[in-house]
Amino acid sequence: MDTNIVKRRLGAGNLEVSALGLGCMGMSFSYGPAADKKEMISVLRKAVECGVTFFDTAEVYGPFTNEELVGEALAPVREKVVIATKFGFGTSGISALNSRPDHIKKVAEASLKRLRTDVIDLFYQHRVDPNVPIEDVAGTVKELIKEGKVKHFGLSEAGVKIIRRAHAVQPVTALQSEYSLWWREPEAEILPVLEELGIGFVPYSPLGKGFLTGEMNENTTFGKTDFRNTVPRLSSENRKANQAFVDLLATVARRKNATCAQIALAWLLAQKPWIVPIPGTTKLTRLEENMGATAIVLTADDLLEIGTASSKIKVQGDRYSEGAAKLINR
Repeated sequence: MDTNIVKRRLGAGNLEVSALGLGCMGMSFSYGPAADKKEMISVLRKAVECGVTFFDTAEVYGPFTNEELVGEALAPVREKVVIATKFGFGTSGISALNSRPDHIKKVAEASLKRLRTDVIDLFYQHRVDPNVPIEDVAGTVKELIKEGKVKHFGLSEAGVKIIRRAHAVQPVTALQSEYSLWWREPEAEILPVLEELGIGFVPYSPLGKGFLTGEMNENTTFGKTDFRNTVPRLSSENRKANQAFVDLLATVARRKNATCAQIALAWLLAQKPWIVPIPGTTKLTRLEENMGATAIVLTADDLLEIGTASSKIKVQGDRYSEGAAKLINR
């Protein structure tokens, strides 16, 4: 694997990272039982060898165990990598938002210990807390930056007004939100504002929670503890209806001698030079496959073909369950 991987800069903060990061959540959380720790440490360290320098985690993944995994795995190469983590949920878990300043400070201290580091490279507010003014959140992170405990401030799933208000207090380096060929909502308002303000964009679920890889069909079953069971868009009926997205990717992939996943990621990379997707995986082979996307060149004609064809496909099913959707405050 070529370790001279393409680099990109996130925002005017000039945070340089590999063009593709690694979303670490699935190693410990959401996609069924946690994977074997030793195996995941091996995958994380191999990722660094493959050129990945950007790793994404959060205190709520586990909770806590994903940060501990990432911290242990990357401790020997800490100076070579950028670690992003998140605050914003209460101790009762993912259903309770909490971005009060005192809580943010406690989370920062605890995350630093779990990550085995003295500074968090990128500290995101995981979800907007309607009970805490975003100015207070940004001001608290600004204090943490002054104290040398955090380098960069990020937001996740925030809308345009929140982004502007936060950025006025403490420059936002990156916004992390869902973006992929079958969720293009950020293109309307979010991307123009990020470009205007000089904020990088980190798409999560760039492969549609696995669907856009082409490895899933209407007959695929998920484990009992896999959260995809709750995603309306991934119901058996909707997977069948949404197959047209995969068929489109497959058509281009055959022409480029690539995989559906690689085309889906290459399409995202081609949208803006400050976009850094973070596909997640627990398998080294998939990691290497994903990294291959950075070498794929999609021409203007390719992009026009994908954009035109995908805009004619009506995606079936919401991207989140009703309960989870309430946590997205736009």
